[in-house]
Amino acid sequence: MIIEILEGIVITLWLMLPVYLPNPAAVIFGGGTPIDFGKNFIDGRRILGKGKTWRGFFGGALSGLVFGVIQNLGAFYLPQQWFPCFSTSWFYAILLLATMSFGAMLGDSFGSFIKRRMGIESGGKAFLLDQLMFVIIAWLLIYLFFPQWFLWHFWNVVSIITVFVLTPFIHRAVNIIAYKVGLKNVPW
Repeated sequence: MIIEILEGIVITLWLMLPVYLPNPAAVIFGGGTPIDFGKNFIDGRRILGKGKTWRGFFGGALSGLVFGVIQNLGAFYLPQQWFPCFSTSWFYAILLLATMSFGAMLGDSFGSFIKRRMGIESGGKAFLLDQLMFVIIAWLLIYLFFPQWFLWHFWNVVSIITVFVLTPFIHRAVNIIAYKVGLKNVPW
């Protein structure tokens, strides 16, 4: 029983890497033109804020996609029991990985949109919104476009608990590291 739970946790974290990687990669690639072009919403606040840029969005999403392709290739040389491939069909795998990584970036942007509506400025923190919105939107898109894959890999107690319990800690740890090395102005 314990081995099966550990196996489920490892598999879930392995398969979530293309969702987890885009946000920290966006910090590295960020800068340049904001996605909202500096415009305000009807409430007078920025739509997304200065921290959400086109370069960061696409750099982050493409990083998740490329990393997922490398994972998929590497999975053929690793124990499938612990490190499954996303698909043996490369066309399917690339579409799935694009949905995962772009979904994460869309979720992060949607979280920023909500934070602006709440009056939280760019760089401000919103507990759980920052840590989970990117996962929720990515999962929603995966479910919409790849329902069987989603249900097979993520719709189980171990995966759900793993993602919703560990993601906030992983998110926090990555942000602290980015802050310590000077990539972020705040550690959240």
